[in-house]
Amino acid sequence: MTHPLLEIPEAYHRGQRLGIASVCSAHPVVIEAALEMARDQGATVLIEATCNQVNQDGGYTGMAPADFGRFVERICAKVDFERSKIVLGGDHLGPGPWKHLRSNEAMAKAKGMVRAYAEAGFAKLHLDTSMGCRNEPVALVDRETAWRAARLAAVAEEYKAGTDPIYVIGTEVPVPGGATHSLEQLEITLPEAVVRTYEAHKSAFEALGLQDAFSRVVALVVQPGVEFSHSDVTHFDPPKAQALSDVLESFPGIVFEAHSTDYQTAEGLRSLVDSGFAILKVGPSLTFALREALYALDAVADILDGRPPVGTLMAVMDEVMRATPRNWRDYYAGTETEQWLQRHFSYSDRIRYYWPSPRAEKAVSRLRRRLNGARIPAPVSSQFLPGRGAAGSYDEYIKAAIQAVLHQYERACSPDRLAP
Repeated sequence: MTHPLLEIPEAYHRGQRLGIASVCSAHPVVIEAALEMARDQGATVLIEATCNQVNQDGGYTGMAPADFGRFVERICAKVDFERSKIVLGGDHLGPGPWKHLRSNEAMAKAKGMVRAYAEAGFAKLHLDTSMGCRNEPVALVDRETAWRAARLAAVAEEYKAGTDPIYVIGTEVPVPGGATHSLEQLEITLPEAVVRTYEAHKSAFEALGLQDAFSRVVALVVQPGVEFSHSDVTHFDPPKAQALSDVLESFPGIVFEAHSTDYQTAEGLRSLVDSGFAILKVGPSLTFALREALYALDAVADILDGRPPVGTLMAVMDEVMRATPRNWRDYYAGTETEQWLQRHFSYSDRIRYYWPSPRAEKAVSRLRRRLNGARIPAPVSSQFLPGRGAAGSYDEYIKAAIQAVLHQYERACSPDRLAP
């Protein structure tokens, strides 16, 4: 049976606009919501971890790839989802987390990380070696980037567990988690850059005898002209990316992977898939929706207690973020008020790093207990949770908020979405 990711470029090049959303999150409720929705639809789910989030040293989640796999499997069992319908992926696998080291040391760490991902059975590997290490240029030339990527692919091939890995190459991506600069600087990848990247990687893989591995390269990461900053979103404009889309005609086994597609409109997501950007990465907008629902439910809990909302959860989260500012301090600038707004409401959603902290988990658990068994009256829901239905429980509202985002991706990626 053809791997579901291999089916995507095959479908695109025969005129069928099939896509898949890549859920890039380690939040258990986000993953649970994604699996429940896919379970009800009988769909495959792609869940990815990034090199900084999950690696052999634990990453910022404290999980190695095998730990992340077991973490997802536990959620899978909880919601009665078929494990074989999950594709696990690793994103930006390369020397990035260790680029402060010399290149040989950083690449040794990158090889260890790719080995850990391969041994844990991750089926989709995005190889990203474009960044310079200590005493190197900020960005490397295509030839060196491709050579390093091929060396990582050799490691994956040696230590792969289960099915053969599917590869994604290319590095012209937005800043992870959203831009901190003006979106006016956004530049769409040039078609000639796609050709150079593809040919350089093909040559490097062949030099190492990895022709079979290269045949499993399904996508190239490019910048189609989508991005978000703290408060603005650059939406996809198909005519501007037409030349980039057209170059896919020269690569029958390839589609594009688009990063930072969060906060695109439903129409924009559909246009991305139609234009060949068939793998859509989504992450911050899912936890942004989660945070919106939690803050709204915190207000609802006060309302149901007969008093005006006082923002208890928001106050706790602000104290947690201020106490450990390393995950937001270098990203949020401006006055105290501007930084406060960004901590809670930025599209980059760096508050997502703080939900696993003990104090945050305690505050969320307390909120859940306050609303346990309560049915939220429709007029209250209309005020604080618009678009979430007439009535529901805490769990229903949280899942509905996340799934509302995922449904947009599902409709954009489904080949029968235009059927009457």
